[in-house]
Amino acid sequence: MATEILSFSSLPEAELTQPAAERRIEGDPRQAIWNVYSDPSSQFHAGRWSSDRGAWRVQYSEHEFCHLLAGRVRIASESGRVSTFEPGDSFVIPAGFRGVWTVLEPATKIYVIFEPRVAAP
Repeated sequence: MATEILSFSSLPEAELTQPAAERRIEGDPRQAIWNVYSDPSSQFHAGRWSSDRGAWRVQYSEHEFCHLLAGRVRIASESGRVSTFEPGDSFVIPAGFRGVWTVLEPATKIYVIFEPRVAAP
């Protein structure tokens, strides 16, 4: 367990990924994730994320705080609410959110995620 302050100035090796083919709506967005910290329970995570242009369906099981560093993104909920974010904007996506995430211009964000425990049946 980390007991010292972790800085985002020295990132770990990136995990390269992209949305699953069945979730992609537009483009072929390549993504990089630099997870700086995960707590011992694996419920809390913080790091940096970047993506090329594209659009894909999302369904959140986690709560996520985002702070956009570069680019432009548009997030549309299933209910039809559309939000567009630019560098310097911060926002929270709650667990249970469903919609479409679109990267309009290559984007980079800082994320903080909390994954609630799933209750046993």
